[in-house]
Amino acid sequence: MQPHRRSFLLASIAALWLGLAGTLSAAEDAKPFAEQHIVLQISDRDPFKQTLVLNVANNLLRYYGPDKVDIEIVAFGPGLRLLFADNSNRGRIESLVQNGVRFSACKNTIRNMTRKLGHAPALNPHAVKVSAGVVRIIELIDKGYKLIKP
Repeated sequence: MQPHRRSFLLASIAALWLGLAGTLSAAEDAKPFAEQHIVLQISDRDPFKQTLVLNVANNLLRYYGPDKVDIEIVAFGPGLRLLFADNSNRGRIESLVQNGVRFSACKNTIRNMTRKLGHAPALNPHAVKVSAGVVRIIELIDKGYKLIKP
């Protein structure tokens, strides 16, 4: 193969690879233009605290705007009750999801609650199960998210 063709081929492969890599990283980041990345922890059964964490998410959305703040609420321990399908805050959760807020539910807590309740708790359809709530928080902090525990 001639040197200029080899250079062209290598450059084409590199451009294709870089294009794919850029697409993958954009897909991983749901809000690529977010100025703030926030993880909110809810591990308290108290309905006041559960409402408070939703208020904080809503206040962040209003201050920064939905495209400028990336928020994930991680529920574990007694706080998982926020993500029960019959929780009185389900309408507020739906509204927050419409603005890009994500909700993570701890599988360890689900497993323990299943033993205590005798059946798996029905979860809000927007809840994404993660292996462990605390581990999820650590992963997000390692990616640069700020942890807030209202």
